[in-house]
Amino acid sequence: MKNAGSFFLVGLPGAGKSTLGRALARHLGFTFVDADQFLVERTGVGIPTIFALEGETGFRVREKAVIDELTQRQGIVLATGGGAVLNEDNRTVLRERGRVVYLFATPDELYHRLRYDKGRPLLQVENPLAKLQELYDERDPLYRQIADDIVDINGRSCTQAIDIFLKELNK
Repeated sequence: MKNAGSFFLVGLPGAGKSTLGRALARHLGFTFVDADQFLVERTGVGIPTIFALEGETGFRVREKAVIDELTQRQGIVLATGGGAVLNEDNRTVLRERGRVVYLFATPDELYHRLRYDKGRPLLQVENPLAKLQELYDERDPLYRQIADDIVDINGRSCTQAIDIFLKELNK
């Protein structure tokens, strides 16, 4: 059964899932949970270390268990990792257990936000903009497949994006 009282944020790296998630949770009086941070706390090592030791495949196995556990909680705003939607089981539990909000941004917008961020393993490549475009091409259809709401965050502040979402929510 879908829990309309939980919100699951999806989107590419840099879309603001954690930043907007915290603010949205405060506004709604919900608990905020960042899936990546939860995984770091559980394992005791950072995401880049997990990628270095286990590769993306090992990370995705751990991520799947975390998504399954966290989506069973009530009254939360969950910021998922950008690639959580790659796993079909994750897409299923996200879609069935809460309201999925896709924070949409173009690769150019995300590159502008992330160009100096060294903490994102998938973007530590020669051409991060091309990588963001590749991730967008692969993931955008999956985000849209499960989204109950799409919030365009291009050129918007956190406050503006939340205001847009809350107006949609109250319709």
